Amino acid sequence: MEGDGVPWASEPVSGPGPGGGGMIRELCRGFGRYRRYLGRLRQNLRETQKFFRDIKCSHNHSCPSSPTGDDGGAERGPAGDVAETGLQAGQLSCIAFPAKEEKYLQQIVDCLPCILILGQDCNVKCQLLNLLLGVRVLPARLGSDENCKLRRLRFTYGTQTRVSLALPGQYELVHTLVAHQGNWETIPEEDLEVQEDGEDAAHVLAELEVTMHHALLQEVDIVVAPCQGLRPAVDVLGDLVNDFLPVVTYALHKDELSERDERELQEIRKYFSFPVFFFKVPKLGSEIIASSTRRLENERSPLHHQLIGLGYLSSSHCNCGAPGQDTKAQSMLVEQSEKLRHLSTFSHQVLQTRLVDAAKALNLVHCRSLDIFINQAFDMQRDLQITPKRLEYTRKKENELYESLMNIANRKQEEMKDMIVETLNTMKEELLDDAANMEFKDVIVPENGEPVGTREIKCCIRQIQELIISRLNQAVANKLISSVDYLRESFVGTLERCLQSLEKSQDVSVHITSNYLKQILNAAYHVEVTFHSGSSVTRMLWEQIKQIIQRITWVSPPAITLEWKRKVAQEAIESLSASKLAKSICSQFRTRLNSSHEAFAASLRQLEAGHSGRLEKTEDLWLKVRKDHAPRLARLSLESRSLQDVLLHRKPKLGQELGRGQYGVVYLCDNWGGHFPCALKSVVPPDEKHWNDLALEFHYMRSLPKHERLVDLHGSVIDYGYGGGSSIAVLLIMERLHRDLYTGLKAGLTLETRLQIALDVVEGIRFLHSQGLVHRDIKLKNVLGNTTTPSMSMPLASSSGISARALSSSLKHLRGVPAKTISGTMCEEVLT
Repeated sequence: MEGDGVPWASEPVSGPGPGGGGMIRELCRGFGRYRRYLGRLRQNLRETQKFFRDIKCSHNHSCPSSPTGDDGGAERGPAGDVAETGLQAGQLSCIAFPAKEEKYLQQIVDCLPCILILGQDCNVKCQLLNLLLGVRVLPARLGSDENCKLRRLRFTYGTQTRVSLALPGQYELVHTLVAHQGNWETIPEEDLEVQEDGEDAAHVLAELEVTMHHALLQEVDIVVAPCQGLRPAVDVLGDLVNDFLPVVTYALHKDELSERDERELQEIRKYFSFPVFFFKVPKLGSEIIASSTRRLENERSPLHHQLIGLGYLSSSHCNCGAPGQDTKAQSMLVEQSEKLRHLSTFSHQVLQTRLVDAAKALNLVHCRSLDIFINQAFDMQRDLQITPKRLEYTRKKENELYESLMNIANRKQEEMKDMIVETLNTMKEELLDDAANMEFKDVIVPENGEPVGTREIKCCIRQIQELIISRLNQAVANKLISSVDYLRESFVGTLERCLQSLEKSQDVSVHITSNYLKQILNAAYHVEVTFHSGSSVTRMLWEQIKQIIQRITWVSPPAITLEWKRKVAQEAIESLSASKLAKSICSQFRTRLNSSHEAFAASLRQLEAGHSGRLEKTEDLWLKVRKDHAPRLARLSLESRSLQDVLLHRKPKLGQELGRGQYGVVYLCDNWGGHFPCALKSVVPPDEKHWNDLALEFHYMRSLPKHERLVDLHGSVIDYGYGGGSSIAVLLIMERLHRDLYTGLKAGLTLETRLQIALDVVEGIRFLHSQGLVHRDIKLKNVLGNTTTPSMSMPLASSSGISARALSSSLKHLRGVPAKTISGTMCEEVLT
């Protein structure tokens, strides 16, 4: 319901009081500036959330498209625990908006500021509200402190004056107020207080909403805390912090804090970290005290000492409330009523601290994700280059190994024959002794030497055969394998390492193929060159020994004696043909080698086909990172960092023009961010490509450690109104050096100076190369120095050097440098 009170909008805002219209205008400018920069932060956060959603959806086909809100509000982003399930392991799987940071930033952009008025009593809070608005809205004096029942008050902007009761953040209550019943100059006291007439709980908790057409309320709401007896101040703050950014003020009228005041402030400091603006309201009816009778500026009042004890002020804090050099918000005490204007300084520090912290947090998310992109893109590019070379190396080395082993098989048949004869001669007596002393299994031999049956004889002969064959097989195989051991060490070890590397980059199905390939390799070059007792060589020896046994004749079964066992063994050894055995071994070796080689080649083709499909997907992903993801994120990073810089140091003032190029102009800047003098390069990117190049190179430059041979890049500011609002420019603020090498050479330099400059330039270039970067625009005008020293120790002008060319063409990644750097940068092919 609308009241018939005083039309405040028609009153001058420069009404009576120590604040006046000047303070109101300063507060309006401060809160208006906060809203503008908060809008840019909100827009950047919205685009960042959309970026992470697009990353998830583009690599996860099951992800539904997220609708874009048209209401202008901040869109909720994905949860921080989002995993890129559609990606291969290790590729962009950790690119996600951390849930903690997203929730923190979302809360900041959703919370608008408000001025919260606390105080020693309700009367002094009402007086401070009247001073802030410059008009008398609330009564000068309420009832006594003991009987005060002031409810929570909220003042908001509206085109018409309106007073109503509403539950905070919910709905308006249908209730008839005194203000609705007639004309009034100040809000009736009955509407301000909670009436003790048995009203329900909703009316007790309700706040009085006052809508006014006032310049300050157009920028910020004002909340007056209820009486301490109704709701403690710490609870009021707790209600506000979820929906608002409170600029906390505390109205004082006594020279000292009471015990209740100290307890209240201790509770606030215990649960919240907000700074507080303490203001001593002048007594009603008193005139402003003359300067001659005022307390000296350097005197510390009892209030000041109490607030130091409570931890709100420091011993070095200025009692007068003058702004300090530190931009970090801190509590302030103002005891001179005419200095209420310092509230604008205090609120500026509170709001700026909030924005700077949010911009830093958002930029940290950008930089961390961008570094991950850069490193992952490097790994993908390295994979695209190295994997085909590994496959080719594997094929080449296997062919070399195959040809070497085939040469051994073809060349060493005679050597094997001699080796077999030598082995037989060396082992003959040992084999005969072992056969004579052999204890047969599953055969009962009579101790008196009586003959045994034919069946037992055959079993004994078979065991003697197995003994001879196994000993001979082991000896020949060991000598044969020793002749190709060097090949296994030279080839197989390298092949296995290469296969392991290829295996790691494959999915499950190809992983099985790779394991099978290694098994084939081992079977061909390690297992099959040794001869087990069940091999075909063994069967060949068995057939020959059977022929020997058939030539042994006896009338009746013989007795199994030492002499009989030696005779059987000797006949078997003497009848073996070393040449046939060597030929059989080489033939088997070649057959198995050919079979293993063909199996290896087939498996390698299968492995290559699997990698071919994977590399196609990797290249598509790499192109997206290079041309879309990384530049897009780099631009968001440039915007968040520029927002941080402009909040801390304001927009730099353009001085004398020093030079101009195709895309920008270089100006002199006397002072910015504590650096002076500075050079300011304004770059107006003509299209998206130049924007992306500029943003990426800015990220690389900010990632570089400081070096005495590189021009320092102090910061950046995005000027949205450059050229009268016709374009957007990026202002790069850098170290100011007085002349370039071209000018120095024209003026004349000694040989010693020229050599020193050459060494300095090489030092700067080497440092850039060590960081994985290359300049690509080294010229006389990009080598800068000072005229103050005869030696002209010239720092190398990197992309931040004063140049007629655009920054986007001066700093690139090294071509062909396959190594990541400390700063997370990479070779030129990865992103440029």
